[in-house]
Amino acid sequence: MHPLDLIVLLGTLAFIVIYGIAKNTTHKDIHGYMRSGGEKKSWVICLSIIATQASAITFMSTPGQAYESGMGFIQIYFGLPIAMIVIAAVFIPVFYKQNVYTAYEYLEGRFNLATRQFIAFLFLVSRGLGSGLTLYAPAIILSTILGWNLNLLCLLIGVLVIFYIYVGGEKAVSQTQTLQMVVILSGMAMALVMLIYYLPTGVSLMDAAHLAGKMGKMKAVDTKFSLDGRYNIWSGILGGFFLSLSYFGTDQSQVSRYLGGSSVKESKLGLFYNGLVKIPMQFFILFIGVMTYVFFMFHSSPVFFNNKALEKVQLSAEVKQQLADKEKQHEYIETERNKAAIVLVHSQNSSSELASLDSLKKYEQQDTAVRADVKRIIKKNAPAVETRDTDYVFLTFVLNHMPIGLIGLLLAVMFCAAMSSTAGQISSLASTTVVDYYKRSINKNGTDKHYVNASKAATLLWGGITIAFAFFVHLTSNLIQLVNILGSLFYGTILGVFIIAFFFKFVKGRAVFLAAILSEAIIITLYFTDSKIAYLWYNPIGVFMVVGFSSVLSMLFPEKPKIELTGKP
Repeated sequence: MHPLDLIVLLGTLAFIVIYGIAKNTTHKDIHGYMRSGGEKKSWVICLSIIATQASAITFMSTPGQAYESGMGFIQIYFGLPIAMIVIAAVFIPVFYKQNVYTAYEYLEGRFNLATRQFIAFLFLVSRGLGSGLTLYAPAIILSTILGWNLNLLCLLIGVLVIFYIYVGGEKAVSQTQTLQMVVILSGMAMALVMLIYYLPTGVSLMDAAHLAGKMGKMKAVDTKFSLDGRYNIWSGILGGFFLSLSYFGTDQSQVSRYLGGSSVKESKLGLFYNGLVKIPMQFFILFIGVMTYVFFMFHSSPVFFNNKALEKVQLSAEVKQQLADKEKQHEYIETERNKAAIVLVHSQNSSSELASLDSLKKYEQQDTAVRADVKRIIKKNAPAVETRDTDYVFLTFVLNHMPIGLIGLLLAVMFCAAMSSTAGQISSLASTTVVDYYKRSINKNGTDKHYVNASKAATLLWGGITIAFAFFVHLTSNLIQLVNILGSLFYGTILGVFIIAFFFKFVKGRAVFLAAILSEAIIITLYFTDSKIAYLWYNPIGVFMVVGFSSVLSMLFPEKPKIELTGKP
C-alpha cells in the first residue's frame, strides 16, 4: 500500500476514535450510558440506524452481489418502509410509555420473566453470532487482498470499537456512527465517480446503464411468485416486511438507536427518514456493483478475483499450467467480449443491436464457463481457498484502479463500516445482558454507578466474545446473504412474540413461551434439513407459527389474566 493511502486510512480511524472518546468521558447514570441521556435528534437516529445495519459486508459484498446477479437484491428492502410506519405507530409509543432500556423488558410485564429472558436469549445468540461475522467478514477479505494478518485485523477493529464504547457508551456509538457514515457515503460516491470516469471515450453513463440492462443486470423487480426464489417482489414485500419489522422493532441493536431520542416524535422521525433513505442507498450501492460489471467489460479482469488467497497455496506445476491455460482463454474471450460491448453501445439500428447482443451474450457465457472451470480446479486442488469470489470484485477495482489517496479512503470506508456496525451490536449485547439478566435476576438493588460499571464489564465481555468468534468463524457463502440468513433464523420467532404482545391480548405467558420454543425449533429444523424454502420466508413463517401455536394453546389451556405492568420493569 502507498504511504499516502496508509496515512489516509489510519488518520481517518484515529480521528473517529478520538472524537468518540473526547466528547463522552463521563457518565453519571445508566440513562446517560445506555440511552445517550435522551438527547438524540431524528437525523442522528437515522444515521445511527443505517450505520448499525450497513456493515462492511454491505459495502464489499453488495456490489459483488450486483456484479453477479444484478439489481434484484434491492427487493429485500421493499417491505422496510411499511415496517417503519408500523414500528413508529405501535412499538415506539409502547417502549417510551414503559420507559424501557431494552425491548425485552416490556415482555415481562405483558407475559412473564421466562418469556422475556428466552427472547432476550435468542437475541443474544443471533446478534452474538452476527457481531462475530460482522467483524470477521471484512477482516478476511481485507487480509486476503492486502496481505495483512487476519487475526491482527480482527483484533485491531475490535479493540478500537471496544475502547470508545467502554468510555462513551451509547452516545459515543451514535456520534462516531454519524462521522463514519459521512466517510462511507463520501468514499462510495468517489468510487462511482471513478467508475464513470473510466468509461471508454464515447460511452456515456446512459450507454453503460443501457448495456447493463441488456445483460440483465438492471432488472430490479421480479414479479414471479416462488417460495424457493430468494429475490422477488413477493418475498421482498412480505418476507422483507417481517424481517425489517423484527430487526428494527425487536432487535436491541436497533431499538437502542431510537430509545435515546429526545422525544417520541424525534424517534419516529428517525425511523421515517430511515425508511425513505434505505432503499435509495441500497440502490446506489447495487448500482456501483453494476457499474463495476460494466467497467470490467471494457477493462481486463482476473479470471479469479480471490487470486491473493490462491497465491499463498502450494500448487503442483500441472495445476499451475491448467490455471494458466484458463487465464489465456479468459483473456481471449474478454478481448472479444469488450469489442462486442463497444459495437453494441454504438449500434445504429435494432438489427445490428440484436446481433451485437447475441455475440456479447455468447462471449459472456463462454467466460462464465471458463471461470467455473477455474473454480473447480481450485476447489479440487486447493480446498482451503474460498472459490466464491464475488466479495472480492469491488475491492479488486478499488486497489487496482483507484488513484492513490482514494484507495486509503475506500479502505477507511470498509473499516468504518465494520466499526460502526460492530459497535452498535456490542453495545446492544452489553445492555441486554445487564438489563435483562444481571439487573433483573442477579443484582436488583445496585446504584447507577454500579450498573454503568457492569455495562462496561459486559462491553469487554461481548467485545472479547466477538473477537474470539471472528478468529474461528469460516467464510461459507456470500457475506450479505449469510448475515440475512442468520437473522431470518431467529427474527420470525422474536417478532411473533411481540405481535402477540401488542395485538393478541387473550394470549398469556405460558402459551406464548411454549409457542416460541416450538416455532424456533421448527425453523432451525427447516433450515438444517435443506428445505427448498428461501430464507426470507422464515420470517413470516416464524411469526405465523408463534401466533398460531400460542392462540391454540391459549384456547386449550386458558390461564388467569395477568395485570400488565405500566411502570419501568
